[in-house]
Amino acid sequence: MNALPSQHVPVLLNEIIEWLVPRPGAVFVDGTLGGGGHTRALAELVVPGGQVIALDRDPAAVEAARDSLAGLPVQVVHANYADVTEVLAGLGIADVDGVILDLGLSSDQLADESRGFSFSAEGSLDLRFDPSRGEPAVRLVNRLSAERLADLIYMYGEERYSRRIARAIAQRRRHEPIQTAADLARLVRSVVPRSRTGHQIDPATRTFQALRIAVNDELKWLEVALRRTSHVLKTGGRMAVISFHSLEDRRVKEEFRNNSSYEPLTRRPIQATPEEIQRNTRSRSAKLRVAARTTK
Repeated sequence: MNALPSQHVPVLLNEIIEWLVPRPGAVFVDGTLGGGGHTRALAELVVPGGQVIALDRDPAAVEAARDSLAGLPVQVVHANYADVTEVLAGLGIADVDGVILDLGLSSDQLADESRGFSFSAEGSLDLRFDPSRGEPAVRLVNRLSAERLADLIYMYGEERYSRRIARAIAQRRRHEPIQTAADLARLVRSVVPRSRTGHQIDPATRTFQALRIAVNDELKWLEVALRRTSHVLKTGGRMAVISFHSLEDRRVKEEFRNNSSYEPLTRRPIQATPEEIQRNTRSRSAKLRVAARTTK
């Protein structure tokens, strides 16, 4: 059965094309395939003679892309982007012209009720990119002590109400376990006040971010990928990373600044234009940084 068409709209697409400069014969890696938007745009511009190697930890994204990208010069691989060196070696590719990582969730993941990424999802609170690996978030929230939960939510979500949230979770699970994303979101909203200034974000956002980062080891794999990717880029090849919160952006900025294999090309992160934000509100928090591979 063919997968449903992707609902995802790629962010900063024009900027990615401008900075990665795809051309006929070039080879690129999209380490976060997702809905395939960036992959498709790159693949259409590297013909003839070029190709895009597209990786994703999410088997559903991989399956969908094999249908939606058929006929384009794309090789789709179910893999963690931190394993880019091994993936390229297995394909007989020594180095590439550019790499992109888009660290945001895809609309397809949010739409899948069984995954728990959406605050309204009534399926299990899973939050894993690869459901076959690791511990789902539902086990974390029902297993960890209130103190450890509070530390996790504060460290990965930068949530100042982390202890209040953790106490509410511990109190709730004495009577019944938390099962779904909607369960958790309602509980967090009941103890966290909404912001009175700036644009409104759901009070559950930072808690969900923290749990998702924890179950997927996102920051660890990002750090590994940033270090390892420099070894697969050609001299002058470019690395582009789109992040969506300060924990990610800080690591990208520091690696580009401190790793002598990279030369930062963007002094400040590039953000979406007002026109793009109006078309796609999820682009509002996106930040793009680009670096070039220095001489080996």
